[in-house]
Amino acid sequence: MSTVERPAPAQDQSESGLALTLEAKDAPVGGQAVLEGVMMRGVSTWAVAVRKPVVGGDGVPAPPETEGEIEVSTTPLTSVLKRHRVLRLPVIRGVVALGESLGIGFKALMISANAQLPEDEQEEITRGAWIGTFVVGIGLAIGLFFLLPALITDLSGVGSDNGPLFVFVEKLIRLTVFIGYLWLISRLPDLKRLFQYHGAEHKTISCYEAGLPLTPENAQRFSRFHPRCGTSFLLIVMIVSFFVLVPIGTPEWYILYPTRILAVPLVAGLAFELIKWFGKNRRKRWAQILMWPGIQLQRLTTREPDLSQVAVAIAALEAVLAVEDFDNISDEERAGLEVAA
Repeated sequence: MSTVERPAPAQDQSESGLALTLEAKDAPVGGQAVLEGVMMRGVSTWAVAVRKPVVGGDGVPAPPETEGEIEVSTTPLTSVLKRHRVLRLPVIRGVVALGESLGIGFKALMISANAQLPEDEQEEITRGAWIGTFVVGIGLAIGLFFLLPALITDLSGVGSDNGPLFVFVEKLIRLTVFIGYLWLISRLPDLKRLFQYHGAEHKTISCYEAGLPLTPENAQRFSRFHPRCGTSFLLIVMIVSFFVLVPIGTPEWYILYPTRILAVPLVAGLAFELIKWFGKNRRKRWAQILMWPGIQLQRLTTREPDLSQVAVAIAALEAVLAVEDFDNISDEERAGLEVAA
């Protein structure tokens, strides 16, 4: 891992249009907002750029919006998708890629969290604590979005003798819980800056995909929405799960709940293929219509960033581009790397 320092840019802000994003084309890069920063991932490396906190002479940290230096950390990446052909098969590659993305995202959050601590405390957040938090978070997500809707539908008795109706009601409850959850977290003041960095990540990737120079002013012209966003992916998961689970019908509880958990990898893999397909066809009208609901959900998980936040996202992407050669990558290297943005 290497670390470089970059000076802080000036602040500004401008509006952006979704058309600028839809006219672009996919690149094998993805990203994720982290604490006061952005993670960008390529084929053979990933990087985290974080705005370091400013500490006054009295030792008191300045407000988060105060512009400190940008610290960039890069880490080499060797995807398991390159090692085994079977892992690159449709659907399977989605499950593997999403698993890798979760692992990288987990590490990126560790880096960003440690960067916000004083230097003498930067190892305070232990790997064990993060792993425990990660496992609990995944468990809560499965319980909230998969098991709870099934439980509510089962207890209601709706569709007990009609499999498609049961699954439809279950998925309607799941979608309601999902949107309600996004709405609630979007109201939390502490997450505003994280959502701004999410928007900065999207703008930067869109700017690169459009072939424009990576400057904060250029990137700011683009939409904070992106067709390959993880928020859109989660919505597709909700929809795909209906078609996957309809054949199961309304089994007994000891079959009902395990199937909701066991179906997660299959549903995620199918959703991966769909959002990848949408991204490749983003210029086509039918694809834009199908992507529209997911794009609208991003209104809850992104906010307009300022130029200093966009500069952080650019720093992360530039660190990746300094290593990558996207003009000469193989299909094996590209597989599974074109979805999450």
